[in-house]
Amino acid sequence: MDAQTAEERILSGLDEEQRTVATTLSGPLCVLAGAGTGKTRAITHRIAYGVHTGVYNPNRLLAVTFTARAAAEMRTRLRDLGVGTVQARTFHAAALRQLQYFWPHAVGGQLPGLLEHKAQIIAEAARRLRLPTDRAAIRDLAAEIEWAKVSMLTPETYLTQAEDRGEPGGLDKVTVGRLFQGYEDVKADRNLIDFEDVLLITVGILQEDPRVAATVRDQYRHFVVDEYQDVSPLQQRMLDLWLGGRDELCVVGDASQTIYSFTGATPRHLLEFPKRFPESSVVKLVRDYRSTPQVVGLANNLLANRRSGGMVADALWSKPLELVAQRTGGPAPEFMECSDDEAEAAAVSARIKVLVENGTHASEIAILFRTNGQSEAYEQALTSAGIGYQLRGGERFFARKEVRDAVLQLRASSRAAEDESLGQLVRDVLGNLGYQAQAPTTSGAVRERWESLSAIVALADELVLSRSTPEHTFSILDFVAELQERASAQHAPTVQGVTLASLHSAKGLEWDAVFLVGLSEGLMPISFADTPETVDEERRLLYVGITRAREYLNFSWSTARTPGGRANRKPSRFLDGLRPNSVGGAPTGPRMATTRKSRKVTGPSVCRICGKILNTGAERKVGRCPDCPPGYDEAVFEQLREWRLKESAAASVPAFVVFTDATLMAIAEAAPQDLDELAALPGVGPAKLERYGEAVLDIVATG
Repeated sequence: MDAQTAEERILSGLDEEQRTVATTLSGPLCVLAGAGTGKTRAITHRIAYGVHTGVYNPNRLLAVTFTARAAAEMRTRLRDLGVGTVQARTFHAAALRQLQYFWPHAVGGQLPGLLEHKAQIIAEAARRLRLPTDRAAIRDLAAEIEWAKVSMLTPETYLTQAEDRGEPGGLDKVTVGRLFQGYEDVKADRNLIDFEDVLLITVGILQEDPRVAATVRDQYRHFVVDEYQDVSPLQQRMLDLWLGGRDELCVVGDASQTIYSFTGATPRHLLEFPKRFPESSVVKLVRDYRSTPQVVGLANNLLANRRSGGMVADALWSKPLELVAQRTGGPAPEFMECSDDEAEAAAVSARIKVLVENGTHASEIAILFRTNGQSEAYEQALTSAGIGYQLRGGERFFARKEVRDAVLQLRASSRAAEDESLGQLVRDVLGNLGYQAQAPTTSGAVRERWESLSAIVALADELVLSRSTPEHTFSILDFVAELQERASAQHAPTVQGVTLASLHSAKGLEWDAVFLVGLSEGLMPISFADTPETVDEERRLLYVGITRAREYLNFSWSTARTPGGRANRKPSRFLDGLRPNSVGGAPTGPRMATTRKSRKVTGPSVCRICGKILNTGAERKVGRCPDCPPGYDEAVFEQLREWRLKESAAASVPAFVVFTDATLMAIAEAAPQDLDELAALPGVGPAKLERYGEAVLDIVATG
């Protein structure tokens, strides 16, 4: 195939804007790409076109993205376009490779061990400081330390920059700072570095050693950064050092899909790109090829319905791209109000069963929720309906025993493979492990095992079609190599089951049918989104969920948590103007703000019974003197104490870590009816509200 034919092939099938991206090969380029507009297609074809025309040396271009899965997908596309030697990596993988290479010369000795999970080290640091923590608190503290490090903060500077970060793990800022330092000390004692250290140390070496910086800049002449709205200050600093003042940079992103601000991501770099590079070209991709006009219109309206949240929030909210649907019409989105969580899960599974019976593959259906704790009801409902599912974010595909066994068997068979077709050979090998053409009628472990093996068979069939050429037939050796590469990148094949996933983990994926569940106030937006800026991010998160759907979209919420519980939930404010008979234009900002403001007390607190000044924190929490009679239902208070005892025992923490007696008294006296009222009580912070709020409300409602 001559060069001209290759160039025509690469550009064929691109729309006008995508072609502009693919043929703009020099200088800074900013691509503003909406959901479903083919951004990955545009940038991979740009790279391939640049290589085939001789503008790019494939060994001197680095494509960077944010997840191993996205990087693996980009490498696959580049390979299919004939430029498989181009490197596509995550920021961390690229930095780690450079660090491993330069460490002996720049630092000397052996590179410290890489810490993959922070939990054990944080727990050790907490024990040294005699701090009580549970598993959830450690998770929150790990996230806070990651945020601090990608924001390039130290334990000393953390205190001055984290004023608005709430109370991660239920700890005040000073204590978090001490724990942060303790975590760093334990790592140093054990000669370990974490993923953020990989970036920090690489940045340090590039800044301090001109020879290393010159070597990296000579190696890489052109850069492409995908999902640029998710860049953290630390990642941007490393990118700047890679560039070294040059401008051969292409960035791609969408500010309306910024949903990781809590990890340090900021769209500021994307939005300010044209100012930083005045000579840059800006291309907008707005033709949505993924979703029907019904889905696209609803997504556009969700963003358009946003109202002013004040000067600070408005400055951070960029004008969204207005998508233009390219597909033909589909079904209208559905809205379901259910009596309780169990009823909602049953209604969703019933609709999924109908979709599957009408020909939609289970793997093309997703249930998306705000928090991982919501998944259990849907797991049970799908199991009862005999529908297989996979939990995204659960056990990694390549870590499953049947998958490890399958890879070992396929590797062994590759040494003695005859002229049998790859598809049949894979079926024969996996047949020894329990694979069969028909899915088992049972659920549980047997079904999950079959789904794993079936996914490997389907991948083999897919790769035979896409990778075979007249000159080379995709073989068992090629397939084993592909599985090994995918295992290292955690690029799992498609499993034949309904996907259960949080909205955050659904980013970058798409399905024929999407069920957005639990869309009630307190869950969407989440209860601890208590500023206009965080509420805006919740709106963007729902936007990401909506734009995952190709054809069918279902919104649902429940009015009570449990069957027979108090129906005090309200549908999400984000559905105002979207669902039938609702009014649009809900203002940005937390609805709880009015409640909190009305409860704010100025001056000394006084007993609400006798009027005396309250002196202790416990007295102020319950709002009365210890000598004045309580105004709460003692039965409710005792039920709350019993519940607290069970929670503390399950988490192996003292009871007061869950809630103090004073806070339980305040809850029993106030008898809050919803999450907003509960959040207004002293001693109930965002972390405890998310963890315990629904359970507390149930006790109050039924007590």
